[in-house]
Amino acid sequence: MKKDEKTNVMRLLQQHGKPYTAHYYDGSAGAVSGADVAAELGQDPARVFKTLVAAGRSREHYVFMVPVCAELDLKKAAAAAGEKSVEMIKQKELLPLTGYVHGGCSPIGMKKQFATFADSSALGFETIFFSAGKIGAQVEVAPEDLKDLTGCAFKELV
Repeated sequence: MKKDEKTNVMRLLQQHGKPYTAHYYDGSAGAVSGADVAAELGQDPARVFKTLVAAGRSREHYVFMVPVCAELDLKKAAAAAGEKSVEMIKQKELLPLTGYVHGGCSPIGMKKQFATFADSSALGFETIFFSAGKIGAQVEVAPEDLKDLTGCAFKELV
């Protein structure tokens, strides 16, 4: 992805007057680990979030954001969503459901806005990093601006 190339996520942030900083890394190898992305950006992995999509027992879909080096606790995720249980969707379901590929999934600009939850650790940072919707691009956004755009709730998820 070329530097200065805008993604739909960046356009949506701009359109809604939310300040952001775009960060680019070499995504030519495809999806890389979140820890690798954090290292390439020179950031604390606790500030770099991955976007995960899960389905509840009710068949509703949910978006969960957790630090890249953390594991989503499915029991805590289910409790946050008010479900008996949730499970991760299969990778092949991601693109048709969200419009995003594995490694480039963003909570902003999905085909449909699903209930979104971010780990409460995000509130400990002035800004957090997450995918800009394409492999090779991240955006740095204030947690409150993420909340304004997605309606996300901050819950303990790890």
